[in-house]
Amino acid sequence: MSLACILGCASTRLTQHERELFRAARPWGFILFKRNIETPDQVRRLTAELRETIERPDAPILIDQEGGRVARLQPPHWRRYPPARAYAEIAHNDPLAARELVRLGARLMAHDLTSIGINVDCVPVLDVPAPDGHEIIGDRAYSNDPDQVARLGRAAAEGLIAGGVLPVIKHIPGHGRAKSDSHEELPVVDASLEELEARDFQPFRALSDMPMAMTAHVVYNALDWRRPATQSKRVITQTIRHSLGFEGLLMSDDLSMKALKGSFEARTRAALGAGCDVVLHCNGDMAEMKAVVSACRPMFGKAKKRAEAALNRLALRPEPFDLAEERARFDSAVSRAVAG
Repeated sequence: MSLACILGCASTRLTQHERELFRAARPWGFILFKRNIETPDQVRRLTAELRETIERPDAPILIDQEGGRVARLQPPHWRRYPPARAYAEIAHNDPLAARELVRLGARLMAHDLTSIGINVDCVPVLDVPAPDGHEIIGDRAYSNDPDQVARLGRAAAEGLIAGGVLPVIKHIPGHGRAKSDSHEELPVVDASLEELEARDFQPFRALSDMPMAMTAHVVYNALDWRRPATQSKRVITQTIRHSLGFEGLLMSDDLSMKALKGSFEARTRAALGAGCDVVLHCNGDMAEMKAVVSACRPMFGKAKKRAEAALNRLALRPEPFDLAEERARFDSAVSRAVAG
């Protein structure tokens, strides 16, 4: 049985200590970062090795490949994609053209990922930036309009799924109003429930049918002034599950971010106790991973069923796709926008 965690590794190859930990712990999945990536062949070997350690050829391997400034795969081996905010501009603010272009970009990205053994992308960002929000979201968001965010976010999710990659909607229930970066400190949002409902929650409610979501390390005073969403049973139960209607697999954002306090055992127990189905630990630090593993539990009950349902989406055969033709079409649209 898989342990309810997703772990990283330190470099481009596994150490003996990492192999031993992963074989013993059997995490549900893994996540890769730029430090893990050199060439396509190297990444293929690494993803195969990760799966071999837990003897699960379908194990989820995640990445943050959004485009723009959040892209773990970089030239010269991989193509560069625009940030989310650029798509509407590239399509000259034509809603249908923008939607088609976002879907196509995600479909091309899915090809890049599956070709090296990656089957989950932490996209789309469904946060709606506020005018005074921290720039950590910025152009990672599709728009300042929640309806546009929902439309283009769904297009990205559809493109990934069509290419055999699971999308992860983030950062539920919304990071756009945060005035600080949760990588560095805990943001606190003072907006009323009515304000959150009218803006921040809309894209997540519209995409509540997606297979996976990532929580926000953000305190919402109107929901639970004591705890960030990741560790709040009230936010997860009443807002994410009930009000927004999300029934898929809920994963935490990275437990090593500075927004969270306490030991890694405490962070793990708090997130799982609040209702996260699986916790995420990204930096590959061996001592921290051991602490997370020691406090983690096997996936069972509803969490296990949600994980199985998510992975079942990967069993669908990818849509027919002429790679050369679609790459040329995408590049032409981007080139015209740059030239214009």
